[in-house]
Amino acid sequence: MEERHGTVVIGAGPAGLTAAYELLRHGAAVRVFESDQVVGGISRTVERDGWRFDIGGHRFFTKVPRVEAFWHEVLPDEEFLLRPRMSRIFYRGALYDYPLNAGNALRNLGIREAVRCMASYTRARLRPPRDQSHFEGWVSARFGWRLYSIFFKTYTEKVWGMPADQLQADWAAQRIKNLSLSKAVLNALLPRRNRKDVTSLIEEFQYPKFGPGMMWERCTDEVRRRGGEVTLGTWVTAVHREGGRAVAVTVDGPGGERRVPADHVISSMPISELVAAVRPAAPPEVLACAADLRYRDFLTVALVVPEEFSFPDNWIYVHDPAVQVGRIQNFGSWSPYLVKDGRTCLGLEYFVFEDDATWRTPDDELVALATAELEQLGLVRPGCVEAGYVVRMPKAYPVYDDRYQHNVDTIRAWLARELPNVHPVGRNGMHRYNNQDHSMMTAMLTAENIVHGTGHDVWSVNVEQDYHEQSGGDSNGNGRRGTGRDAPIVPGRPLGRVTAEARPERRPTGVN
Repeated sequence: MEERHGTVVIGAGPAGLTAAYELLRHGAAVRVFESDQVVGGISRTVERDGWRFDIGGHRFFTKVPRVEAFWHEVLPDEEFLLRPRMSRIFYRGALYDYPLNAGNALRNLGIREAVRCMASYTRARLRPPRDQSHFEGWVSARFGWRLYSIFFKTYTEKVWGMPADQLQADWAAQRIKNLSLSKAVLNALLPRRNRKDVTSLIEEFQYPKFGPGMMWERCTDEVRRRGGEVTLGTWVTAVHREGGRAVAVTVDGPGGERRVPADHVISSMPISELVAAVRPAAPPEVLACAADLRYRDFLTVALVVPEEFSFPDNWIYVHDPAVQVGRIQNFGSWSPYLVKDGRTCLGLEYFVFEDDATWRTPDDELVALATAELEQLGLVRPGCVEAGYVVRMPKAYPVYDDRYQHNVDTIRAWLARELPNVHPVGRNGMHRYNNQDHSMMTAMLTAENIVHGTGHDVWSVNVEQDYHEQSGGDSNGNGRRGTGRDAPIVPGRPLGRVTAEARPERRPTGVN
């Protein structure tokens, strides 16, 4: 590659930093600009008063060998923990294994409701919903209406802020491929030793001991050590084009506004913002498509409680429509290095839009709301919350509404035709709900395209959907198998101390 100015990378999240690291591996010049003051994007670790929070929860598990090698090249093995995996669903005061376990669900639902669910499933198999283009039709066809309404509808509508029949089925197909009641029952009956080949049933995962941000902080150090630039607190406000290519970007940071020439631009910023930044401007129809793309925003209220209110789950999904919280993390179950002795920290996750009332609510009121909901759910005793912190994360999830695919296709075609040296990567960069490893893979392939002129179709990453969880998934695409107790929750009683098998070690356990 004949290079005069090198590559500008927009964004220092997993995709952006992976792209920079890989370009430097091949001796290419690179400059990274990040608008925030920290690296990692949604994969950062937030620290407040010595407590560390993982925004959304990040299990380090992949079936992509290059990504696995990258993680361990950047972060030494001894910096990883090997963690037990566990999540459950809270519904009507009881905890259900997740993915669904037939015996556990039967005990909690009761015989009468279980019979109704089976009858509903039978009807769905005999007469499937006519319209399976949306999430509601797609899932109810595979589980029946009653199980769909119990285990999918409420949580999904909390996550996306829209009726489930307005969310496109391709999100379900990407995240929960091959989901069906028969497979759930079969998986529940199979011995654990025979589950190794099913991605969604992994028993454990790797985790950086100080949270996912540890990976990207170390990666930033490596990028700088190898001669790359990473500049924080600096916005890319314009992408300049002429002669059918991008030739420079304008950045605005502490030193003021300046123009930076570039041979290539790798963008992990939201693709809607990328289009809006192009100068001269994109055609009106492309700008309209960019403006029509929607994002779901996210905030975590982290509450410090005595360790007796810890639970072994990484998180619990809250399917109770009486509360706003969608999911509750126990940071101590991710890593003992995130919490302090004698206490744990529970992260209550709320899915919002930036312009709604919850997002604008002052922090102290959000802490009070989260405390009240935690007590209402019976997960803690009244008055035991000792401190609270609020973390907001805009544009956490690209929305798959009924217009998004047309919008993305229009933007892709225009970029390929008019700006072939501008390369969208990552979750928001491509408006695709990828996991961290797939976002990294788009960056790796893009770096090869730039340096070696390969013709990798970056947009095909994850299209085949072979990696994604086959027996359930969450808003981050992480399927799981719950192994905990199925007793109803008693108000004010701890959810269950960590068992001997799942108790976090106070030191790293390494990586097997």
